[in-house]
Amino acid sequence: MMTTDDILASAHRTFQMESDAICELRQHLDQSFAQACQLLLDIEGRVIVTGMGKSGHIANKLAATLASTGTPAFYVHPAEASHGDLGMITAKDAVIALSNSGTTPEVMTLLPLLQRLGVPLISITGNADSSLATSASVHLFAGVRTEACPLDLAPTSSTTAALVMGDALAIALLECRGFTAEDFAFSHPGGALGRRLLLKVDDVMVKGSDIPRVTPEATLGEALMEITAKGLGMTTISRAGELMGIFTDGDLRRALDNRPDINEVRIGQLMSPGGRTLPEGTLAAKALGTMEQFRISSVVVTDANNHIKGVVQLLSLLKA
Repeated sequence: MMTTDDILASAHRTFQMESDAICELRQHLDQSFAQACQLLLDIEGRVIVTGMGKSGHIANKLAATLASTGTPAFYVHPAEASHGDLGMITAKDAVIALSNSGTTPEVMTLLPLLQRLGVPLISITGNADSSLATSASVHLFAGVRTEACPLDLAPTSSTTAALVMGDALAIALLECRGFTAEDFAFSHPGGALGRRLLLKVDDVMVKGSDIPRVTPEATLGEALMEITAKGLGMTTISRAGELMGIFTDGDLRRALDNRPDINEVRIGQLMSPGGRTLPEGTLAAKALGTMEQFRISSVVVTDANNHIKGVVQLLSLLKA
C-alpha cells in the first residue's frame, strides 16, 4: 500500500516530468511555428483539427480554443472522416493533425484525400521522421523523452506537450489578428466573463421619467419628495437637462446639522456640484470599479454635452 508521502511523491514526479517536457519543447521551436501561423492566417476557410484517441481529445480542445479566440475551427474525428465526414472539409480550409507517433492509421488514411483536395496540412507529432510529419505542409515537433506514466505507456507528457503547442498556436493567431477582450466576449456571451465584458451602464441604468430630477430652485422638501418617489436614495439637480449637481442621503445628513427649513432652503445651496459621472457606453464593470473606488452607491450617466441620460445604482450593477 502506498503511503500519503508516496502518493504526494508520485504527483510531484508527474509535475516535474511534464514541466521538463514543456521546457524541452521550447528548444525545438523554430521558423516552422511562424510558417504554421502564417498558413492559418492566409486561408479563406476554417481550420479542421483531427486526431485519434488521447490526441483526439487534445485536438478537440485545440479546435475549441481556436474558435473562441478568433480562428473559426472545429474537430473532425478521423475515423468518421473516412465514412462521410470528409465532406465537411473544403479546399479553402486547413487541417491540423495530431499524432504522437505520426503513424496513426485513421489519420494516415486521410492524407491522400487531403492532398487531392489541395488542403494545407499542419502536423503536430513526436516523430519528425514519421509519415505524417514528412507529408505535412508544416510540421511542429512536440516530442518528449518519456511519458510521466511509470510504464512509459499512457499518453501523459506527450499529450501535455501537444496541448501546449496547440495553445501557443491559438494565442499567436489571437495576437496576429488583434483579437480583443470584447471580441472574446462575443464568443462567450452566456458566462460571467461575457457579462463583464459586454454589459454596459446603458443596459442597467434608470432612464427617462424614472430618473430623479429637480431644478436648483426646488426646496429641500421638494427634493426629498422626489428622492422618495423615485427610490434611488438621491436626486439629480439639472437645468434644461444639463447636470448641475446631485443630492444624496449623505448630503441630507450633513444639511440637517444646520437645522434648515425644508420649505425654504433651496436644493442648489445644498447639492454636491457636478457629481460623479460616467459617459454613455461605459462598461458596467468599469462603473462598478468607480463606485467602489469612491465609495458611492450611485453614479449619473451623461452624454458629451453633460446632459443626464440615466442613473446607475450599485445594487443594480451587482445584480447584473
